Amino acid sequence: MSRVFAAMASHRDAIVALLPLWCVIVLLPFGRSAELGSLLAIVLVAVGVWRQPRAWLGTPTARLLLALFAAYFLAALLSALDAIRPARSWETCLGLLRFACLGLYAAHVLDRASRLRAMAYVIAAVATWWALDAWLQFLTGWSIGGPAEPERITGIFGAGNPKLGIVLATLAPFVLWAAREWRGRLALVLAFAFLLLPVLVAGSRQGWLAYALVTAIFVWRECGTPRRFVAWMGLALLAMGLAGLAAWQVSPRFDARMQRSLLAFDGSTAALNTALSGRLDIWRTALGVFETHPFNGVGVRDFRYAYPRHARPGDRFVTVDNCGADAGACHPHQWLLEVASETGVIGVLLW
Repeated sequence: MSRVFAAMASHRDAIVALLPLWCVIVLLPFGRSAELGSLLAIVLVAVGVWRQPRAWLGTPTARLLLALFAAYFLAALLSALDAIRPARSWETCLGLLRFACLGLYAAHVLDRASRLRAMAYVIAAVATWWALDAWLQFLTGWSIGGPAEPERITGIFGAGNPKLGIVLATLAPFVLWAAREWRGRLALVLAFAFLLLPVLVAGSRQGWLAYALVTAIFVWRECGTPRRFVAWMGLALLAMGLAGLAAWQVSPRFDARMQRSLLAFDGSTAALNTALSGRLDIWRTALGVFETHPFNGVGVRDFRYAYPRHARPGDRFVTVDNCGADAGACHPHQWLLEVASETGVIGVLLW
């Protein structure tokens, strides 16, 4: 932690320059308040482009970012032309523009190594704090975000918002990198172990896979040769397995999550659907939506409104009011099906 503040003190300009980006990270658990960072970026990019357009838009990084964003944005824009809920899709397209501004701002201010390091250290500090809070919730059942859910800890994000696992896994590279810079490989191993349990008991299978990928990348970075990589990756996977077994024995929440996940090996479609939290029904419906609207989809963010028209009779996601009284499942829970059903083949090609 002292390394974080030392980096900030030696690069004072980073405190102001990186404020919009820090807002996005720090305010992430607090709903729409994280958009404050996007709003600041929009204002600063508008002023910067007006004063120095070439400096903001003419760099290779900015051009690449805008080209990639154009493909992302065009997929949404073309889907909105005949969306089933035009107002919703056009509103989403308008909202997507803030990501271009946020990306341009990041590309502009992170052009200095000092700022990049300061940004990385701050993200590492924030993720470490959230992981500490997750440990507290694991041990006591409570955290800054309140009580845990029956099957998972949710940490600072609070019950009903199960983002903790995937967020910690996504931010793990910053924590692991900062630990490695701080005290070498021993600190790297300790940081890996420190994050492992919160990611596991957060109960997100996406988080588990993401953390395994992050681990593999860092192991390769440390080893550098295939033979050493296989040996050390085997140890890392063993550590993950032992941590999972330990959590399974001592955590009723993790046990409940694993019991439901193990239903996938029961051999029946119904059990597999239960293990996947009803996702088989959602995926089947998403395929039906895509088959009916194959070219440019039903409109970005309109899957939920198309869902009741394509769902089977008695589908529980139609009867449960989680995305509106006239809606079904909020999204397909699989990125390719989401892109295909909402933006069609055109959108998939652009992506």
